[in-house]
Amino acid sequence: MKALNKQTTPKAQRPERIIQFGEGNFLRAFIDWIIYNMNEKTDFNSSVVVVQPIDKGMVDMLNAQDDLYHVNLQGLDKGETVNSLTMIDVISRALNPYTQNNEFMKLAEQPEMRFVISNTTEAGIAFDPSCKLTDAPASSYPGKLTQLLYHRFKTFNGDKSKGLIIFPCELIFLNGHKLKETIYQYIELWQLGDEFKTWFEEACGVYATLVDRIVPGFPRKDIAAIKEKLQYDDNLVVQAEIFHLWVIEAPQEIAKEFPADKAGLNVLFVPSEAPYHERKVTLLNGPHTVLSPVAYLSGVNIVRDACQHPVIGQYINKVMFDELMETLNLPKDELKKFAEDVLERFNNPFVDHAVTSIMLNSFPKYETRDLPGLKTYLQRKGELPKGLVLGLAAIITYYKGGVREDGAEITPNDAPEIMQLLKDLWATGDTQKVTEGVLAATSIWGEDLNNIPGLTAAVKADLDSIQEKGMLETVKGIL
Repeated sequence: MKALNKQTTPKAQRPERIIQFGEGNFLRAFIDWIIYNMNEKTDFNSSVVVVQPIDKGMVDMLNAQDDLYHVNLQGLDKGETVNSLTMIDVISRALNPYTQNNEFMKLAEQPEMRFVISNTTEAGIAFDPSCKLTDAPASSYPGKLTQLLYHRFKTFNGDKSKGLIIFPCELIFLNGHKLKETIYQYIELWQLGDEFKTWFEEACGVYATLVDRIVPGFPRKDIAAIKEKLQYDDNLVVQAEIFHLWVIEAPQEIAKEFPADKAGLNVLFVPSEAPYHERKVTLLNGPHTVLSPVAYLSGVNIVRDACQHPVIGQYINKVMFDELMETLNLPKDELKKFAEDVLERFNNPFVDHAVTSIMLNSFPKYETRDLPGLKTYLQRKGELPKGLVLGLAAIITYYKGGVREDGAEITPNDAPEIMQLLKDLWATGDTQKVTEGVLAATSIWGEDLNNIPGLTAAVKADLDSIQEKGMLETVKGIL
């Protein structure tokens, strides 16, 4: 078996045009895979310099393999099972700014640099007032980026053609808006002046994005077989699902510079990210949140098995297509296609997604993912959506704890005050008190849900049915 490096496999030399903050599994299986496809299928012809955003990371491992690695895509594509391996060759080098700060700052001096892409976790886009312009480097990601931008501004004497296009991929709604605000805070803190501020505003663009691909990461249990198949000793293989979506809130001239659509990729440049964010939260996260307790209390442990179950599968379809889809404002055929893709992802034969892993903090999740749909459905249809109501009753039942019919222990997990509230309410043995008490918890909902017409009676009826007949029979009753 060969080592994986540029001695053992040819590696193309391309101009360095992209700075990427982050070297983790997600960026390598999503962004770098997208750039690989753009290089293969269009004249994009760009390579990536990876910058490690914190002082401990993986750049040494990447450089040991000359920044070559494989992406293993697994899943269903229009019903066909896919399990592919692709060598990604787009990273030219990887830097640690904590030990190579000069090389890091010199990136700003390269005239061909055009894009900055990041995924520094949700906590990465934060303002740290202790950062100084003279730090080598600043501790926060926005601080490092501001240092780089300021150095570029000075190097090219404020040349407007040397601005950068910035795509944050952190999982925060309107991540670009947040990053831009934070850069302004550093411009003010470090007193970088109006000329630089104007250059940043006019020459650079910071664009909100929404990313979507499940990336399980390094394939521990399959790695020996994968290396055998590749005949390379690749220690940076990253596994991901086939589905990918990148929504970028930017004008069409940016799309021309970043021609992902010409490579046949699911990358959309749109005027507003908001409806796509709402679509993902509603049609992917929304069904996840209610199918989990319904499936678990019916004796089903894996998301895929829930989708394929004769009763729970129908329940999931009802919630997605008949209820939640009716509350969104994008074109129906677009929503239907997205929902079908979501079901294919839930059915991925390579991923054993435990329903219990989704049920951490179920009440706050229901509040953001399902409650808006419940209210919109009631407003539009004049009646409550039975599937979403049952999902709420299932969460309340799950938080009772105890044991399942097959003897498996039910161990809910949430904030201590929520756990205590449910314990106290269930101790009364009165489903009316349980229902009213949960719905009245303004600390969870920000309001008293007993005021939603018919909801208290509907949740109580479902709770009673689950106690008397069990979950599966209750589900059959609403189908």
